[in-house]
Amino acid sequence: MSESTKIRVLVADDNRLTRLGIVTMLRMHEELEVVGEAADGVEAVAKYRTLRPKVLVVDLKMPHLDGVQVTAQICREFPDAQILVLTHYDGDENIFQSLQAGARGYLTKETEGDELVTAVKTLAAGNKHIPPELASRVAERRGHLELTPREQQTLEGMARGLTNKEIGNELKLSDRTVGIYVANILAKFNAKTRTEAVTLGRKRGFLQSES
Repeated sequence: MSESTKIRVLVADDNRLTRLGIVTMLRMHEELEVVGEAADGVEAVAKYRTLRPKVLVVDLKMPHLDGVQVTAQICREFPDAQILVLTHYDGDENIFQSLQAGARGYLTKETEGDELVTAVKTLAAGNKHIPPELASRVAERRGHLELTPREQQTLEGMARGLTNKEIGNELKLSDRTVGIYVANILAKFNAKTRTEAVTLGRKRGFLQSES
């Protein structure tokens, strides 16, 4: 296969061993060519501009710019960018935000190597690649559940075990206003308690996993 017909891939992941594993896996397929690696979000954007790969494989959680920010910035500059998010995180909000930013594919790092290769080829052909179980959750999520910025900040305070008064002190809000945000969060998550809301917030990707 000639060099000009190979699918050029850029891999961005802040974990060196993980990045090496992805690169090694992709290089086992002669139709793929890894043209570069990036260890953080800023480097990923810079190398994309320089190398113009056919597909960018990007982690979600990285220093300086996360995967969603990288995706959004690149897609603003290059509307035809083919970006595949490859991450440990499978929360509904993580997936939704990535796709909203312009990602064309989403896989978890538990994915078999063959599916990763298939996803890269699918994106290179101009198509999307999202596993059915994730796609169905995104379809359910669209237009259904969103938190306002203040509700998100309140939920993060709840996750840290703060009282309404403590959250209010941080956000410079009254206890009553924080109480309204808490009530809104419980209603949106259909949760009976703060603990249940925090648990659902983690599951759906509104809060980072404790692991």
